[in-house]
Amino acid sequence: MEEKPNRLLAEKSPYLLQHAYNPVDWHPWGAEAFERARSEDKPIFLSIGYSTCHWCHVMAHESFENEEIAELLNRSFISIKVDREERPDIDQMYMAATQMMSGAGGWPMSVFLMPDGSPFYAGTYFPPRASHQRPAFADLLTALSRAWQQKRDEIRQVAQQLVDRLGVESSSARTMPTDAAERCYQLVAQSYDAKEGGFGEAPKFPRSVVFSFLFEWYRRTGEEAAKEMALHTLRKMASGGMYDHIGGGFHRYSVDEYWFVPHFEKMLYDQGQLAHNYLDAFLVTSDPFHARVAREIFNYVIRDMQDPGGGFYSAEDADSINPYNPQEHGEGAYYLWRWEEVQNLLGHETAEQFCYVHGTKKDGNVNQDPIGEFTGRNIISRVRGLAETAARFSLSRDEIEARLIAARQVLLKARSARKRPHRDDKIITGWNALVIGALARGGRILEEPELLEMAVRAATFIQENLYDPTTRTLMRRYRDKEAGCAGQLDDYVHLTEALLLLDQATHEPCWLRWAEELTEGAIHLFWYEEGGFFYDSVADSSLKVRMRGTYDGAEPAGNSVAAHNLLRLSRLRARDDWRRMAERLISSFSEVINHYPPALPLMVSAWQQLGNEPLQVVIAGEKGAADTEALLHIAERRFNPHRLILLADGGENQRYLSEKLPFLDSVRPVGNRATAYVCIDFTCKHPTHDPEELDLQLAEAESVP
Repeated sequence: MEEKPNRLLAEKSPYLLQHAYNPVDWHPWGAEAFERARSEDKPIFLSIGYSTCHWCHVMAHESFENEEIAELLNRSFISIKVDREERPDIDQMYMAATQMMSGAGGWPMSVFLMPDGSPFYAGTYFPPRASHQRPAFADLLTALSRAWQQKRDEIRQVAQQLVDRLGVESSSARTMPTDAAERCYQLVAQSYDAKEGGFGEAPKFPRSVVFSFLFEWYRRTGEEAAKEMALHTLRKMASGGMYDHIGGGFHRYSVDEYWFVPHFEKMLYDQGQLAHNYLDAFLVTSDPFHARVAREIFNYVIRDMQDPGGGFYSAEDADSINPYNPQEHGEGAYYLWRWEEVQNLLGHETAEQFCYVHGTKKDGNVNQDPIGEFTGRNIISRVRGLAETAARFSLSRDEIEARLIAARQVLLKARSARKRPHRDDKIITGWNALVIGALARGGRILEEPELLEMAVRAATFIQENLYDPTTRTLMRRYRDKEAGCAGQLDDYVHLTEALLLLDQATHEPCWLRWAEELTEGAIHLFWYEEGGFFYDSVADSSLKVRMRGTYDGAEPAGNSVAAHNLLRLSRLRARDDWRRMAERLISSFSEVINHYPPALPLMVSAWQQLGNEPLQVVIAGEKGAADTEALLHIAERRFNPHRLILLADGGENQRYLSEKLPFLDSVRPVGNRATAYVCIDFTCKHPTHDPEELDLQLAEAESVP
C-alpha cells in the first residue's frame, strides 16, 4: 500500500520528517491542532522526542507505524509531534508535568492534554504489549478515550491542579545560605565513586557543570580532593568505551558504572561542554593527556559535524546498520569491531599491540549483553597505558604511541566507509555557542589558531543567518537554508557566553558589542520581575505555564549561565544595574539551593563571585606582536574562569573598553615594550615586561587565602 504523507512533510525538523509518512494524522505544534481539538471536542496526544533518540525510534516502529494504533489515535485524539531540540520550552513544561505524574521523565515523552494544552496524563515510552508495569499503548488509548467521554470533570480537575503546581515557584527565602558552596561540595563528594569515577550509580552521565564546580572549588579553597575527583572522573571517562577512541568525541552516557558500555548517541552540546572541562583539566595539571582529548573532540566536531557554512550539526544517532550483516540495524553497530577485522586491517604485529592497549578480544569484549546486540564484537576502550605497553613489546614510549596513532587512523578510514548513523543536521544556536566558546578557548590555550578561526566562522554564521540586529532577536534553528523557531533563553545566554570568550580570545570589540546587544534582548524577552529569567518568551500563547528551570543538568540552566554573563558584563562595561540584576537572579533561586545546592552548582559558583574583587590582567602592547603574545600566553595558561584579560592595544579595542573603563586610558607600554599590569578591582600592581614576573604576580594575586 502506498504511504501517504501527513502534515509533518512540510516541516524542517529531521525528527518530524521521520514521522511524515506515519499513518497517524500528525500535526506540528500550532494553532491548527488546538483549534481542531476544540472544535471536535477531542483530547490531544502530544509526542515529544528527537531524531537521534533510540527509544523514540522503537515506539515509532511499534506504534506510530502500526495501522491499528494509528486508527485509534486518529479517531479519538488530535495528535501533535514536537522536536524537543527545536522547542525546548514545550519540552521543559511537559517534562515537569510528566515527572510530577509518573515520577520519571525521558523521551519519547507521551502526554495527553485538554484542548487548551493543560496536561492530564503523561508517561514516556509505552510498549505495544503490557510489560514491566507499563500498559500496552493501545489499551491506554482506549482507556483514556473512554475516560474522556465518561469522566470529563475529573480529567479537567486533574489538569487544573497540574497547571497550578507547574506555576513559577515562589521563594520565601531570599537570602543565600552562607554555607551553600561548602554544602554543594560535600554533597557532590558524598555521591562520588572513588574507584571508577563519576557521581552516583549507573547509568553514569557526564554532568559537565559538576567538573566546573569542582575545579572552581579547588581554585578557591586549595581542596585537593575536589581537583582529584574531577581529574579522576575525566580520565576514566576518556579511557572507557563512552569515549570514541577511533574518531574522537563522547557518546551520550555510560549504561554501566565503568564508563565502558555507552549509549552510542553523540550530542553536540556534550562535545562543547566536555571540551571546556578537558581544557580546564589541562590548565590545572599541564598534563598533555587532557589537551589531547580536547583536540580530539575538536577534530571530531570539525570533521563530522560542521556544516559547509561554518555552523555545527546537532547530533548523531546511536543506531546504525551492522557492517557485518546489512540486514541488521542496532545500537552502536557503526562503532563496534570484530577481532578479525582489526587483525586484517592492521596486520598481526600492530593488531596485537592495539588489542593489548584497547582490550579487544577474539570473541568480543562485552560480558553483559542480555539482548545479544554486541555479541562477538568489541567496544574500543583503553585498558592499558603507554608505559606498560612499551615495556610489554620492548619498544620506546614514542614508538608505541606512533604505532597506535597510525593504527587508529587506519581504523578510522575503514570505519568511515561504513554506513554512518543518522545525523541530525539542524543547526541549533545555543548548542553551537557551546562549541564556539570551547573552540575560542582551545585556540588560545592549545596555541592552535585554526581552532579560533573555526570559532569566528561559526559565530559569523549565527550572526548572518540566525540574528536580526534591528530587533536584537535570535532564531533557534537553521536547516535547509531556513531559520526558524524563536530563540529561547538558552540560545541567548549560551551565545552571550561564547561571545565573551571570543572577546577574550580575539580582543576584537565586535564580539563584546554583540554580547551586550544579546543581553539587552534577553532582558526584554525573558526577565521575570520577581527575579531571574523565564525559559521562553511570550511568543507562544499556547503554553500554559512559563518555566524558569531549576537544574544544571545535561545542559546548564539558562539562569545559571545568565548570572555569570551579567557579572562579567557588569565588570567589563561598568553596569551596576546588571550586577544588581545578577544579585536578584541568584537570590531568587536561594530556596532551591538551600534545599539541594548540587541542583545548581553553576549558580552557586556565580553566587561566590558576588563577594569577590574582580581580577584583571591588562596587557599594553601591539596586537599580534611577539612580546604581547608572550604575556597573553602566561595569563591564558592559568586556570581562573573569572579573570578578565584586557588588551590595551592603542586602537579600536582599547577605545571601546575605555568608554566604560576610563582607567585604561592611562595604561601604556613602558619603554616601547609590551607591558603587563595585574589589577584587583582596577587597582594595579607594578608593571612588568617579563612573562615570568607576570606569572609570579598572578600566582600571588590568585593564591588561596
